[in-house]
Amino acid sequence: MSEVLLSAKNLTKRYGGLAAVNNVSVDLWTGRVHAVIGPNGAGKSSLTNVLTGDVPLSSGTVTLCGKDVTGWSPEKIARQGMGRSYQKTNIFLPFTVWENVRLASQSRTPQAARWFSDTRGNSAGFSVTTERATRAIELAGLQHRTTAIAGTISHGEQRQLEIAMSLATEPRVLLLDEPLAGMGVAEAERMVELLLKLKKDHAIMLVEHDMDAVFALADQLTVMVDGQVIASGTPAEIRADANVQAAYLGEEH
Repeated sequence: MSEVLLSAKNLTKRYGGLAAVNNVSVDLWTGRVHAVIGPNGAGKSSLTNVLTGDVPLSSGTVTLCGKDVTGWSPEKIARQGMGRSYQKTNIFLPFTVWENVRLASQSRTPQAARWFSDTRGNSAGFSVTTERATRAIELAGLQHRTTAIAGTISHGEQRQLEIAMSLATEPRVLLLDEPLAGMGVAEAERMVELLLKLKKDHAIMLVEHDMDAVFALADQLTVMVDGQVIASGTPAEIRADANVQAAYLGEEH
């Protein structure tokens, strides 16, 4: 059954007189993809950063999986059930695919601070860490690349790896910041397939400029310009909105 996993109300982030995010509200439901679109500088990444706690709010509230997480640290918010990816791929390039995902999985164990331990000293911890990492790699479609060095795999596979690392922490909410950026057609198609598979068990917020992918994935869209929401609705409603066409989409959509 679909439920609201993240509810953000009246979020504002000010830098002096500039409001990077201005009175924005959004709800994320399990089983749905909520896309946030808009031109460069619209406030999309800033919205992601205040939701994850990477940037403190000026005002507003965030509820995640039933708890008010307003003002929590990014680490505490992540442990409450939030995962994210970044505009710039954030992985350990010299490590293998398996080592990257295993480290992410280990972050949820009592041995989390022992980054270079394989947890074998604790058989239960090792088993859980391994199972989580294996499951995340399979979900991300990288089971054939486990021994590959992360810095040598394709850009699309690196983006899949970043998502696998997030999945290894067992999030219920995924915030994905331009996961298709820089991809070719085939890689973008694989990413769309992956996100459609993941949405069944997650609430997903997607920040993306690829409008074909957005309209293939999104159940709900929010359009931001200059830190504010100018429209929110279904893909059909957004396509038909004259203000959105003028500000961002253009006539071709």
